Amino acid sequence: MLQSIRNGSRSWGAKIIIGLMVAAMALFGVESLFSAFGRDPNQVASVNGEPILRQQVELEVQRALRSGQVPPEQERALRNEVLDQLITQELLSQYAEEGGFHLSDDQLDQVIVTLPEFQDEQGRFNPDIFRNQLGRAGYTPMAFRQELEGDLKRRYLQQGVAQSDFSLPSERERMAALQNQQRSFRYAMLQAGDIDFTPNVTDEDVEAYFDANPERFERPEQVQVEYVLIDRRAMAENVDVDDEALRRAWRAQNRTAERRVSHIMVTYGDERSREEAEARAQQALDDLEQGQSFEDTVLRYSDDTASAEQGGDLGVIAPGIMGQAFDDAAFELAEGETSGLVEMGDAFHVLQVTEVEGPSFEEQRETLAQSAAVSEVSDDFNRQVQRLIDESFAADDLGSVADDLGLALQQTGWIARDEATGVLSEPGVMDEAFSEDVLDAGYNSEVIELDDDRRLVLRVADHREATVLPLDEVRGDIEGYVAAAQRQRALQAEADRLVAALEAGDEIDVTWLEASDVSRQGPATLPAALIDGVFRLPRPEEGESRFASIAMPGTVSVVALDSVEQGSADDDQLSEFMVQFAEQMRAQAALEGLVEALRDDADIER
Repeated sequence: MLQSIRNGSRSWGAKIIIGLMVAAMALFGVESLFSAFGRDPNQVASVNGEPILRQQVELEVQRALRSGQVPPEQERALRNEVLDQLITQELLSQYAEEGGFHLSDDQLDQVIVTLPEFQDEQGRFNPDIFRNQLGRAGYTPMAFRQELEGDLKRRYLQQGVAQSDFSLPSERERMAALQNQQRSFRYAMLQAGDIDFTPNVTDEDVEAYFDANPERFERPEQVQVEYVLIDRRAMAENVDVDDEALRRAWRAQNRTAERRVSHIMVTYGDERSREEAEARAQQALDDLEQGQSFEDTVLRYSDDTASAEQGGDLGVIAPGIMGQAFDDAAFELAEGETSGLVEMGDAFHVLQVTEVEGPSFEEQRETLAQSAAVSEVSDDFNRQVQRLIDESFAADDLGSVADDLGLALQQTGWIARDEATGVLSEPGVMDEAFSEDVLDAGYNSEVIELDDDRRLVLRVADHREATVLPLDEVRGDIEGYVAAAQRQRALQAEADRLVAALEAGDEIDVTWLEASDVSRQGPATLPAALIDGVFRLPRPEEGESRFASIAMPGTVSVVALDSVEQGSADDDQLSEFMVQFAEQMRAQAALEGLVEALRDDADIER
């Protein structure tokens, strides 16, 4: 059990320490956290006499709002939901306490020392970090232990309830058989052209739809944004890089790449002096420079007769194999290039690289040019960024900053927080646009680092609150919605008429499409709503068909279910999946049942 607790503790240690302290200190100050563990008259509910304080609710509400996951206009509904969650937590805590669920001090200690929030860089528990973290959060060690113990008890109570369920072998077989079941049916999809119907949308229909669905016509909070962007790569597009510089960069980048090398070797010692060997090797090099082929030259001059017959080929060479002098010469050459004279091992060599393992210079030219150009403008880029930091901080607008720095001032139309495109859609940018300093105070944003090569500053040019759009502005959309709903109802009525005729034994004038041996997953060519509807129908009697209508977006299908083939229960993998799915559903139902029973028996005041 202790290991299970230890493994499960990591996901909520930070929640207890970090998540609560930010919202709590911002809302109420450090003292409020201490008050949560003592008596406080500012309670919003009680569960069997145990208070739930307003601070507890506000902590969670503000945390959700600041995360951006809940729109501000839903704050009231969120507050009620949070209160319900806190009531449920208190009910589970009381139930665990009454049931004798116990965690020893040693178990709590072991959990605490494994929380990463209290560990140093070596992953070891550090008492100083522990005390500092608790102090910043406004916790005493005892208060934190109480909070942690309650959270652990609730977690493992829920796990215990969920894991107490199981499946019988007969259930396993039945679920697998149902999942593998196949059905054969006919269907006909009714379209608007199949019925004689013209929508009649009145003003009353439009107004009723508008009043019943205001959320569909909400315009979110929006801003118009001005921004300037410094882009190092855009700056580099205007830079021409010398071809020789690119070749130097290629050599440096590919210095350790293996390469195939050929050589001309002229030795000295017994047969010729060093000076004679150098002169002979130089003559070979002169011939090459005058256009003689390497293959012919190596045959005339090289003392390495074995390789000379192969054009001087030494094979593929890796760095470090032939010595430093060889490496210094050969690994500076691109494919097809020839070295000067290289002296090593009582011989002079002329080297030629015939192949480089990896991309050639021409293949890498564009990438190398981009990289070199970016490097060349880096100093200018850094100076521009520093000027942007300095000037945008003090400026009352962004246009003058753009003019001073020679940048284009970009401006958007109305955009909501989640509607931005381009650079404004990158992480953190719209959060900055809707921040207090930029949106409310009207300041330029801080310089936003999009990546290594781009910096952006923005300013809100205009702002409008979330609102429900006026009826006249959305009337055309509503007329379309109402007409579509009327058409769907007419299609449904026609489908129901056809089904009634089929059930009475009459023939109907439709073009049936056949679908044979369809499983629950179904072929991709069939709509999922159609397959789902077919598998909800009762099994037909032998030799008969089951008729029904199935509504789908924009259409209604008339269906004749002709046969059902029971599936096999032999697929162990699928069977195991279905068992796990069913057990998860039962576990959820068990937890919901427990909470519902606890609520029924509890004395809850709100």
